[in-house]
Formats: sequence, C-alpha cells, structure tokens
Amino acid sequence: MKIVFLDAATMGDASMAEIAALGEFVCYPSSTAEEARARAADADVVLLNKVIVNQAFLDACPKVRLICEAGTGINNIDTKLCDERGVIVRNVAGYSTESVAQTAWMHILNLAGLAFHYNAYAKDGRYSSGSIHVDADHPFTEIYGKTLGIVGMGAIGQKVAAIGTAFGMKVIYYSTSGTGHCKDYPSVSLDELLTTSDVISIHAPYNERTAGLIDYEGLCKMKPTAFLVNTGRGGIAVEADLVRAVDEGRIAGIGIDVYQKEPIALDHPYLHAKHPERILLSPHIAWYSVEARARLAHEMAENIRKGW
Repeated sequence: MKIVFLDAATMGDASMAEIAALGEFVCYPSSTAEEARARAADADVVLLNKVIVNQAFLDACPKVRLICEAGTGINNIDTKLCDERGVIVRNVAGYSTESVAQTAWMHILNLAGLAFHYNAYAKDGRYSSGSIHVDADHPFTEIYGKTLGIVGMGAIGQKVAAIGTAFGMKVIYYSTSGTGHCKDYPSVSLDELLTTSDVISIHAPYNERTAGLIDYEGLCKMKPTAFLVNTGRGGIAVEADLVRAVDEGRIAGIGIDVYQKEPIALDHPYLHAKHPERILLSPHIAWYSVEARARLAHEMAENIRKGW
C-alpha cells in the first residue's frame, strides 16, 4: 500500500512514524496542484490538508481509494465526486478541542486583561520612569459576572463555555444550525447574543448559514466594552467590518486566529487599523499544539487502518 502525504509541512515536527509503518510512505512538505496530481498518481492512500481534490486530481490518480484529511474541515475536497468514484474520504474530528479552547481563552484573557499593553509598558521604560507602582491610566476589567456569548455550541464551544463558567461568567449561545441541542446553557437569538454579551467567541463551521454572519450592522449592536474572538473559521465575521467597528469604538477589541484567506496579505485591513492596540492576531495556530498534532497523526493512522 502506497501512502502519500502531499502537504505535510502543516504537521510541523509531529511524528509520522505510526503512519509510515502502515505501508510505503512518501511525504512532501507542500505540493502545487500539478505536483499533487503527479505525486499521487500511483498512491492508494492520499493524506492532505489544503490540497484541492477535484475532478482533475481524481482523473490523475486512478488508484487512490482513500483520502485522509489532516484536520476536520473538508471543504477542499469534492466529496460528492469522491463518492461517485468510490473514493472514501475521512477526516479527524475532536483532536484539537483542548488546543482551540485554550487559544480562545488566550485571546479573551489578553484582551480583557490588557496583557500586551502591560507587557510593553513594563519593558519600554514607562513603568520604570513612573512615579507610582501601577499603570493607573489603563485599568483592566474583570470577566467575573460578565456574559459570554458562544456562536456554535459544539465540542469546542462547550469547552470554552465550561471555562467561562469556571471564571464566574454567565454563558449563552447562538446555534448556527438552529437546533439548540445543548441544554446546559440558554440558546438565544443572534440579536440577543450580540446585544447582551460582554465577550463573543466564535466556534462555528463556515457554510452558507454562517458566511458573513456578523457584519457591521451586527457589530454596532454590541456593547462598546465588548470583545469578539474568532478561533472558528474566517469569514464568519466580516473582516473589514470588524476593523471598522474597532476603529470607531463600536466594540472594545477583537482576537483573531482564522482568516478568510490564509495567510493574510500585507494590505489586509487587520494590519492597517487606526487602533492596532485593540486587535490581537495569531497565525491560525489554535489547532497546532504539540499534543493536538500528535493526536491528529494518530487518528490519521487509525483512519488508514480502517481500510476501504
């Protein structure tokens, strides 16, 4: 059995030994569309993360019987065509729940606690040259007793909610599917979530229901003291509208880990805001903890062991 990983650079230094033990294993850091077709031409199993699987790819790879997504989202794969061709598609769900929840809270706590401001204040000489022992001009606000609004109450949303509860926050959520299946917290309308939340954390998939879900009009409904954090998918909150709302003081700040196009361009609105101190960015890193990638590699191996 020949196993080809077309863009393994996304896995970093995670061990591929468990996968390599299952057959003839060939690993490429990255592949263009043309390279992917050539490299997978005689493969039985293809592993990939962002490589596009379309008709051209499948036509060039007649032997492939199993495609394993190195992650959860499979919007890069034409699953309908794969099904017609008898090609099984498997992804990995749940491997990054702890990692993404931790990153969401990294953003929330840094925004609410002004961590990046205090770090700069203590290091750049302002603290040393001050006359008192505290930065009196920039007090932070406690999250205890505040309302945490979750967009998308799946496994990650529930983990983030549980942490919020431990901090003494009230938790509400908006179900993007309309089912409101989680009974541990109140399910509310999007309008209610926007108007009442002190922190909004997005944990929904990107689809026809969530694309552009939160735009400038919605952001203007939020409290001017509220924060929005997105570790779900880029494009759920309109990026240019987020910057506009932050610069106008409609909301207090944003924490972003996911983007509509990745990596972001140098002319992206996030990088040219009038108030960059209100914007905390990370490079789609939430899924990337050492432990999460180890779980991902193991589950990919399990997906191969299932056969076809």
